[in-house]
Amino acid sequence: MDKEALRKKNKALRKEISPEERDQYSLEIANRAIDMDIWDYSYYHIFLPIELQLEIDTQYLLSILQGKDKHIILSKSDFKSMEMTNYLLTDSTKIVVNAYGIPEPEGGIKIDPKEIEVVFLPLLAFDKNGNRAGYGKGFYDRFLAKCSDNVIKIGLSYFLAEKEIISLNETDLPMNYCVSPHKIYSFGS
Repeated sequence: MDKEALRKKNKALRKEISPEERDQYSLEIANRAIDMDIWDYSYYHIFLPIELQLEIDTQYLLSILQGKDKHIILSKSDFKSMEMTNYLLTDSTKIVVNAYGIPEPEGGIKIDPKEIEVVFLPLLAFDKNGNRAGYGKGFYDRFLAKCSDNVIKIGLSYFLAEKEIISLNETDLPMNYCVSPHKIYSFGS
């Protein structure tokens, strides 16, 4: 299935999940992630969920990262340049919701993408080869291209893998893993 059809399909499927189920799935995803061999790194990038898009609540993963004393990185999106700037989450970080409904840091200590070792990725769909379909703006593709070649890319999804995503771009970078409430997918990492 092509990316646009998958985006439409999974946005509709997300609307069928109750708030209680979304919360339970988000907790199950975090609990699965605990069992992964990814916790020996220092710099972790995570997204804050867009409520209007009914995204996975990453608060559970944030709690794990904070409990393990990791450096947590959040992004701020610039819709003019179509780039993300990364900031270290600290006790004084102020989170604001932008015009697109994205919670993001107002500013703070900038972090070079090359320092980031693990990235938790938002997505709408993914396939058995580790390809993801996001919202189509390419923010994460451009961001990941600036990260180290060794960065670990972990998608988070409510749903199981699709057989194949067609209409991929040359800028699309496959994930190393994807975590769903049902299982952890590993893609040749």
